[in-house]
Amino acid sequence: MRILVIEDEVRLARSIKRGLESIPSFAVDTSNDGEDGEHLVATGSYDAVILDLMLPGKPGLEVLQSLRSAGNATPILILTASGTKEDIVRGLDFGSDDYLAKPFDMGELIARVKALVRRAHGRADAVIRVEDMEIDTRRHVVRRGGRELLLPALEYRLLEYLALREGEIVSKTDLLEHLYDYNWEKFSNVIEVYVSSIRRKTESPEHGRLIHTVRNQGYVLGRHHAECEPE
Repeated sequence: MRILVIEDEVRLARSIKRGLESIPSFAVDTSNDGEDGEHLVATGSYDAVILDLMLPGKPGLEVLQSLRSAGNATPILILTASGTKEDIVRGLDFGSDDYLAKPFDMGELIARVKALVRRAHGRADAVIRVEDMEIDTRRHVVRRGGRELLLPALEYRLLEYLALREGEIVSKTDLLEHLYDYNWEKFSNVIEVYVSSIRRKTESPEHGRLIHTVRNQGYVLGRHHAECEPE
């Protein structure tokens, strides 16, 4: 999943980025200015936003209010230095999904962001089950047929994203936008390579195909889709 951190303290923003990217689930962009951050959220494809309240250019609460007024429903966790009830209540009133007071524990931040993303996709459990496959988003382990599979970071990230959108057709463009931060060179054929590798590791004669190709549209994880190519 792709996360945006809007935080004017450059060292803290970098620390959050390193913390989130220490696990396979996340690719992270950063912004140190309220107006720039709002523009990135409005024009980008983010699964969640971490938003500081004290920002240059445009305060965090104004950014939050503008995004929600424009109908942007991206999950947003606000960071507040004071941790006062007034800050928290105003943030929730303006449409934030969660909050965390500084200083905070990185493990807690990661857990909260994971939960935000899962809830946005209607997933309460940390273990995502798709037919006979389990994806443990806490340990970043995939199991199928009782067999544990350890996937490289980008393969895991792709599979987890497809699992969150089980049953939906997900385009290659959509996958590229959610797998990488904006500093990566993105090539559409790399998705085909990752999908092929995941299939080799998760499929067998007794366990059939779960990632299906929909011609000229993308991929779908789960039940066979009417438009899937023959297998």
